[in-house]
Amino acid sequence: MRLTRRDFAAGIAAGIAAPYLIKSAHAQGATIKIGMCAPVTGPAAESGGYAVKGARLALEAVNKAGGILGKQGELIVEDDQTTNPGIVLAFSKLAAQSDIVGFLGSIRSTQVHAMAPDVIKLGKPVMIGGTDPNLTHMGNQWLFRCRPNDSYSGRVIAEYGVSTLAKKKWAVLHSTDAFGTAGGKALTEALTKLGAPPVLDQGYANQSQDFTPVVLAIKQSGADILGSYFTFENDLGIFARQLRQLGVNIPWVGSPSIVNITALKLAGPALYNTYGVADYAEDSSEGSKAFGKIYRDAVKVAPDNQSSWTFDAINVLAQGINKAGTTDPAKVREAILAIKKFPGAEGEYNFDQNGDGLHGYNIVKNDKGKIVFDKHIEFND
Repeated sequence: MRLTRRDFAAGIAAGIAAPYLIKSAHAQGATIKIGMCAPVTGPAAESGGYAVKGARLALEAVNKAGGILGKQGELIVEDDQTTNPGIVLAFSKLAAQSDIVGFLGSIRSTQVHAMAPDVIKLGKPVMIGGTDPNLTHMGNQWLFRCRPNDSYSGRVIAEYGVSTLAKKKWAVLHSTDAFGTAGGKALTEALTKLGAPPVLDQGYANQSQDFTPVVLAIKQSGADILGSYFTFENDLGIFARQLRQLGVNIPWVGSPSIVNITALKLAGPALYNTYGVADYAEDSSEGSKAFGKIYRDAVKVAPDNQSSWTFDAINVLAQGINKAGTTDPAKVREAILAIKKFPGAEGEYNFDQNGDGLHGYNIVKNDKGKIVFDKHIEFND
């Protein structure tokens, strides 16, 4: 049976809120507050706007279905300025408000690492979109990931490039921050297992304005395919244009940033015929299609993972609180970890004991600016 937009929104919201509708009569005037760190300013401000809109759409649906513990949910947003010090400050402002029961952190792993010590001190659930595998394996029990981690993305990029595209001479390009370093390492390890160790492992600094030396290194390496992990879409846009200007036209399979709306706008035709691993692909499931329709109707632009992960994060957090029947952090944590087969925009959530909810990626292609879904690859290990 086809899942419509109304079915998807109503179904998720009802599943989250229905057990607690009876309490709403006793909670007039009260709200359940959720804090969110988002890049309102800085180089990622555009994508930050998408993230906030995704979260607000989810909370609107939850509230229409009866809310959280019978109360209306309220989103409190602080600007993380797209920097590590900025997110530490933003989180500290939110954490100081004792009535905030849970949080949305960053999609950027380096920022999640920066705020992680304060998350441990506070001891309340924080939903994250950062994909560095280490984030949920470093003893921080309060981080819950609403995107698949890069131990999966590296394997998918490598498998697709070697087996489907039949390429063996890889240049691996990555930012030198926590996200890029972890992603580059995961891709290199996966390629090595497939008998195709990279001919070039090239790092770059975030917010670079000239990628000419990097492009020349790729060109001189003799690589016949490029795999990449870009943290910021503006860097990716500059690099893509310079790559094509200098005559490098080898196949390119990138991490999810390669299909983000901001990157597509900046790079234009320079990203045509590239491939990406995408945690959110609009045609990958009935749930993702339904979310895409909801988002397009509300925002008037195509959705990407900036909005899909925050949409899911609000829904998962609300589900956890309602299943726990309380805002007690320890009980909410247990309830989130117990979530299985929960349909989201990004996919079906099955949380493991590390706090990872998703375990696979989609392969997509940029067909003259349109992102076309190819296939989904799920892992059970």
